[in-house]
Amino acid sequence: MSTPPPPGSDPDPDRPDESSPPPGWENPAVRADRRLVELLQELRVLQTGVQIVFAFLLGVAFTPRFAELSDAQQDIYVTTLLLTVVAAATLATPVALHRGLYRHPGKARIVDVSARIAQYGLLLLASALTGAVLLVLDVVLGPAPAVAISAVIALIFATLWFALPWALRRATSRERP
Repeated sequence: MSTPPPPGSDPDPDRPDESSPPPGWENPAVRADRRLVELLQELRVLQTGVQIVFAFLLGVAFTPRFAELSDAQQDIYVTTLLLTVVAAATLATPVALHRGLYRHPGKARIVDVSARIAQYGLLLLASALTGAVLLVLDVVLGPAPAVAISAVIALIFATLWFALPWALRRATSRERP
Protein backbone atom coordinates (compact mmCIF):
# COMPACT_ATOMS: atom_id res chain seq x y z
CA MET A 1 0.00 0.00 0.00
CA SER A 2 1.42 3.42 -0.99
CA THR A 3 1.46 6.39 1.32
CA PRO A 4 -0.53 9.43 0.29
CA PRO A 5 1.43 12.47 -0.89
CA PRO A 6 2.12 15.10 1.74
CA PRO A 7 -0.41 17.91 1.96
CA GLY A 8 0.24 20.70 -0.51
CA SER A 9 2.19 18.54 -2.96
CA ASP A 10 0.91 17.63 -6.40
CA PRO A 11 1.71 14.04 -7.32
CA ASP A 12 1.33 14.85 -11.04
CA PRO A 13 2.40 18.45 -11.80
CA ASP A 14 1.25 18.15 -15.43
CA ARG A 15 -2.33 17.42 -14.42
CA PRO A 16 -4.32 20.50 -13.35
CA ASP A 17 -6.08 20.35 -10.02
CA GLU A 18 -9.82 19.96 -10.68
CA SER A 19 -10.66 21.97 -7.56
CA SER A 20 -8.78 25.10 -8.68
CA PRO A 21 -10.42 27.69 -10.93
CA PRO A 22 -9.30 28.01 -14.55
CA PRO A 23 -6.28 30.23 -15.27
CA GLY A 24 -7.14 33.93 -15.39
CA TRP A 25 -10.26 33.56 -13.28
CA GLU A 26 -10.59 35.82 -10.25
CA ASN A 27 -13.45 36.45 -7.95
CA PRO A 28 -14.29 40.15 -7.39
CA ALA A 29 -12.55 40.32 -4.00
CA VAL A 30 -9.31 38.84 -5.33
CA ARG A 31 -9.46 41.13 -8.37
CA ALA A 32 -9.94 44.20 -6.15
CA ASP A 33 -7.00 43.14 -3.95
CA ARG A 34 -4.75 42.65 -6.98
CA ARG A 35 -5.76 45.94 -8.56
CA LEU A 36 -5.16 47.84 -5.33
CA VAL A 37 -1.71 46.30 -4.91
CA GLU A 38 -0.84 47.20 -8.52
CA LEU A 39 -2.05 50.77 -8.07
CA LEU A 40 -0.16 51.27 -4.82
CA GLN A 41 3.02 49.94 -6.44
CA GLU A 42 2.64 52.37 -9.36
CA LEU A 43 2.10 55.25 -6.95
CA ARG A 44 5.21 54.28 -4.99
CA VAL A 45 7.26 54.79 -8.16
CA LEU A 46 5.60 58.14 -8.90
CA GLN A 47 6.14 59.44 -5.37
CA THR A 48 9.91 59.24 -5.85
CA GLY A 49 9.68 61.54 -8.87
CA VAL A 50 7.46 63.99 -7.02
CA GLN A 51 9.88 64.06 -4.10
CA ILE A 52 12.82 64.80 -6.42
CA VAL A 53 10.99 67.69 -8.10
CA PHE A 54 9.89 69.03 -4.73
CA ALA A 55 13.44 68.87 -3.35
CA PHE A 56 14.74 70.68 -6.43
CA LEU A 57 12.15 73.41 -6.04
CA LEU A 58 12.83 73.83 -2.33
CA GLY A 59 16.53 74.21 -3.04
CA VAL A 60 15.98 76.84 -5.73
CA ALA A 61 14.49 79.32 -3.27
CA PHE A 62 17.65 79.26 -1.16
CA THR A 63 20.14 79.92 -3.93
CA PRO A 64 21.70 83.39 -4.29
CA ARG A 65 20.34 83.71 -7.81
CA PHE A 66 16.70 83.31 -6.69
CA ALA A 67 16.52 87.02 -5.80
CA GLU A 68 17.39 87.82 -9.43
CA LEU A 69 14.30 86.06 -10.79
CA SER A 70 11.72 88.31 -12.39
CA ASP A 71 8.24 88.60 -10.90
CA ALA A 72 6.92 86.30 -13.67
CA GLN A 73 9.61 83.71 -12.91
CA GLN A 74 8.82 83.85 -9.21
CA ASP A 75 5.13 83.37 -10.05
CA ILE A 76 6.05 80.30 -12.13
CA TYR A 77 8.16 79.06 -9.23
CA VAL A 78 5.40 79.47 -6.62
CA THR A 79 2.78 77.89 -8.91
CA THR A 80 5.06 74.96 -9.69
CA LEU A 81 5.94 74.46 -6.02
CA LEU A 82 2.27 74.42 -5.06
CA LEU A 83 1.39 72.06 -7.94
CA THR A 84 4.11 69.70 -6.72
CA VAL A 85 2.82 69.72 -3.15
CA VAL A 86 -0.77 69.13 -4.26
CA ALA A 87 0.42 66.37 -6.64
CA ALA A 88 2.24 64.68 -3.74
CA ALA A 89 -0.87 64.90 -1.55
CA THR A 90 -3.13 63.64 -4.33
CA LEU A 91 -0.86 60.74 -5.28
CA ALA A 92 -0.59 59.72 -1.61
CA THR A 93 -4.37 59.77 -1.11
CA PRO A 94 -4.94 56.19 -2.37
CA VAL A 95 -2.41 55.00 0.22
CA ALA A 96 -4.29 56.92 2.92
CA LEU A 97 -7.59 55.44 1.71
CA HIS A 98 -6.10 51.96 1.82
CA ARG A 99 -4.83 52.49 5.37
CA GLY A 100 -7.95 54.28 6.58
CA LEU A 101 -10.33 51.73 5.11
CA TYR A 102 -8.24 48.63 5.79
CA ARG A 103 -10.43 45.51 5.81
CA HIS A 104 -13.39 47.55 4.65
CA PRO A 105 -15.77 45.40 2.60
CA GLY A 106 -16.03 47.93 -0.26
CA LYS A 107 -12.52 47.39 -1.63
CA ALA A 108 -13.65 47.46 -5.28
CA ARG A 109 -15.08 50.95 -4.72
CA ILE A 110 -11.88 52.02 -2.94
CA VAL A 111 -9.88 50.84 -5.97
CA ASP A 112 -12.13 52.76 -8.38
CA VAL A 113 -11.93 55.98 -6.36
CA SER A 114 -8.18 55.56 -5.86
CA ALA A 115 -7.61 55.05 -9.58
CA ARG A 116 -9.55 58.23 -10.37
CA ILE A 117 -7.59 60.18 -7.74
CA ALA A 118 -4.34 58.82 -9.20
CA GLN A 119 -5.36 60.18 -12.62
CA TYR A 120 -5.84 63.64 -11.09
CA GLY A 121 -2.47 63.23 -9.41
CA LEU A 122 -0.87 62.46 -12.77
CA LEU A 123 -2.41 65.62 -14.22
CA LEU A 124 -1.02 67.67 -11.33
CA LEU A 125 2.39 66.00 -11.64
CA ALA A 126 2.51 66.64 -15.39
CA SER A 127 1.65 70.30 -14.71
CA ALA A 128 4.32 70.56 -12.02
CA LEU A 129 6.99 68.97 -14.21
CA THR A 130 6.05 71.23 -17.09
CA GLY A 131 6.22 74.24 -14.76
CA ALA A 132 9.68 73.20 -13.56
CA VAL A 133 10.85 72.93 -17.16
CA LEU A 134 9.30 76.30 -17.93
CA LEU A 135 11.08 77.94 -15.00
CA VAL A 136 14.50 76.51 -15.81
CA LEU A 137 14.22 77.21 -19.53
CA ASP A 138 12.97 80.73 -18.90
CA VAL A 139 16.08 81.45 -16.83
CA VAL A 140 18.42 79.75 -19.31
CA LEU A 141 16.89 80.55 -22.72
CA GLY A 142 14.40 83.34 -22.12
CA PRO A 143 10.61 83.41 -22.17
CA ALA A 144 9.78 82.72 -25.84
CA PRO A 145 11.77 79.47 -26.25
CA ALA A 146 10.80 78.41 -22.72
CA VAL A 147 7.08 78.71 -23.47
CA ALA A 148 7.42 76.92 -26.82
CA ILE A 149 9.44 74.01 -25.42
CA SER A 150 7.21 73.74 -22.33
CA ALA A 151 4.14 73.57 -24.56
CA VAL A 152 5.72 70.63 -26.38
CA ILE A 153 6.50 69.00 -23.02
CA ALA A 154 2.88 69.47 -21.93
CA LEU A 155 1.71 67.94 -25.22
CA ILE A 156 4.00 64.95 -24.68
CA PHE A 157 2.55 64.39 -21.20
CA ALA A 158 -1.00 64.78 -22.50
CA THR A 159 -0.36 62.30 -25.29
CA LEU A 160 1.53 59.63 -23.34
CA TRP A 161 -0.28 59.79 -20.00
CA PHE A 162 -3.84 60.56 -21.10
CA ALA A 163 -4.59 60.30 -24.84
CA LEU A 164 -2.71 57.03 -25.41
CA PRO A 165 -4.39 55.11 -22.55
CA TRP A 166 -7.77 56.52 -23.61
CA ALA A 167 -7.22 55.45 -27.24
CA LEU A 168 -6.05 51.98 -26.22
CA ARG A 169 -9.05 51.57 -23.90
CA ARG A 170 -11.41 52.50 -26.73
CA ALA A 171 -9.67 50.21 -29.21
CA THR A 172 -9.66 47.21 -26.88
CA SER A 173 -13.28 47.75 -25.85
CA ARG A 174 -14.31 47.60 -29.52
CA GLU A 175 -12.44 44.29 -29.95
CA ARG A 176 -14.42 42.55 -27.19
CA PRO A 177 -17.57 40.73 -28.25
